[in-house]
Amino acid sequence: MASPARPASLVLRNARIHTVDPTLPEAQAMAVVDGRIAWLGPDEDTRGWTGPDTRVIDAGGKLVLPGFIDAHNHVRLGSDDACVQLSGARTLDEVHARIRAWHTANPDAEWIEAEAFDYSAVPDGRMPAAADLDPATGDVPAFVLSYDVHTAWVNTAGLRRLGIDRDHTHLPFGEAATDPATGEPTGFIKDFAVKGLSRDGHRALRELGLPWASPDRQYGRLAKSLDDAIGFGITTVVEPQNSLDDLPLFERARVEGRLKSRIVAALFHPRGTTDADLDDFAAAAHRHDDDRIRVGPLKLYIDDVVEPRTAALLEPYAGCRHHRGDTFYPPEEFAELLTKLDARGFQCFVHATGDRGIRTVLDAVERARAVNGARDARHQVVHVECLDPDDTPRFAALGVIACMQPRHSAPEVAGPGKDWAENVGAERWHKAWPLRSLHEAGAVLALSSDWNVAEMDPMVGIHTAVTRRPLGGGAPWMPQETISVETAVHGYTMGSAYANFLEDERGSLTVGKAADFVVLSRDILRAAPEDIPGTVAETVVVGGVVEHTA
Repeated sequence: MASPARPASLVLRNARIHTVDPTLPEAQAMAVVDGRIAWLGPDEDTRGWTGPDTRVIDAGGKLVLPGFIDAHNHVRLGSDDACVQLSGARTLDEVHARIRAWHTANPDAEWIEAEAFDYSAVPDGRMPAAADLDPATGDVPAFVLSYDVHTAWVNTAGLRRLGIDRDHTHLPFGEAATDPATGEPTGFIKDFAVKGLSRDGHRALRELGLPWASPDRQYGRLAKSLDDAIGFGITTVVEPQNSLDDLPLFERARVEGRLKSRIVAALFHPRGTTDADLDDFAAAAHRHDDDRIRVGPLKLYIDDVVEPRTAALLEPYAGCRHHRGDTFYPPEEFAELLTKLDARGFQCFVHATGDRGIRTVLDAVERARAVNGARDARHQVVHVECLDPDDTPRFAALGVIACMQPRHSAPEVAGPGKDWAENVGAERWHKAWPLRSLHEAGAVLALSSDWNVAEMDPMVGIHTAVTRRPLGGGAPWMPQETISVETAVHGYTMGSAYANFLEDERGSLTVGKAADFVVLSRDILRAAPEDIPGTVAETVVVGGVVEHTA
């Protein structure tokens, strides 16, 4: 080994480094200079890199991986400690009990706000109504978000406070469902992710006095989520849906020292986005383009979600003669839109869960390539929950990234007896989150958590990708679509780096790349799959700086 020009700022030794780089798959030691990896090799060669000011980390023989890149993580949306927590509440009685307990502890609250409501808590497979909330909330307005944040649920007082009545159902923050017999709003609000999380939707909720939408509450959720991310070894977070109003929150986090992970922030492109808006997006991408905060991709929706039957399916939902969901754009209009955005050089993240929604996106990418010529666009289909096998090879052929969240495919989340599985029907279960099929067809997998819809911890996602079993043990669901631990790790590192044009800087432990890595408490490449959950990120390094120790 040639002598280094100067000692390293940090040396890692006595490690089992899984580099995710096929040119040097493993090493024992690493040297970092100026925040970048300067050398990888055997322990005995670290002496030349070590000087009086070098920080030396002895990994104790533990596994070291590249820092995780969570390709779809709503850190800005986050989870809010000021809300009633409804995760795990399986019945309306339990929902009522939690709300009453919170209100007893907060008797002066002007609003009752809650999050993580599960659709299955409402009996008979119907959607919730204001009358279901009223017994627990009385005359205090209540605002409840579903676990996927795609819908909201308000009580009768909330309908009044938000100005929702039979003449006002098309809202800046969603579409109020109405009773087909009376025309009165039911208290259930659809399309909240598309409208309520938009710039106009958030502004409207703030003006209506909903505390959840205030800037301070938003920042509190962001800061807490950023703390969680670095604690899990996530060194790059892709925040998939932001307006220009939200970008100062990330800058505030950087100034206040809470931005320890790197951020890629996608900008939301709702229907009605103008050419002037696109100019503003491009200008924001130019202003925010450093190694900590990068702005640029665009987030769009083609359909919604399976649980409330708002995803777009090729065939009707189970038990329905005709209803198969809708796309937010007619296919021809969406193809023209994506072609236009592609021509301007934008990368697009498109939410698509149903097989018809996914096909509509792939058709649009195909149109864009035909009109604009093939380019390295790396457009993403986000979620890919129900994929028709005929469309599997199109991902690789079109250069489209499959940005997927393995945890959503867990049996206790989407499997038999759950709304997802029941709405799709057993004859289509083979289409559910086809990780292995896509991988074997050559598609790039970018894996992620979809926090706060699911747990942020990459260990939970990797466990599900590898087993398709419940966290607590039990039978797998659709085990033919499991992938290996190595493939899952690649999806959380190099796959997600490539998906976001970061492969030259991050995603593998390679000389010249940023020194972003994590020392794990357990060797997940050799452990039994059931032992992967609970593995801890003991040391997390970003740019050669130790940002977290456990």
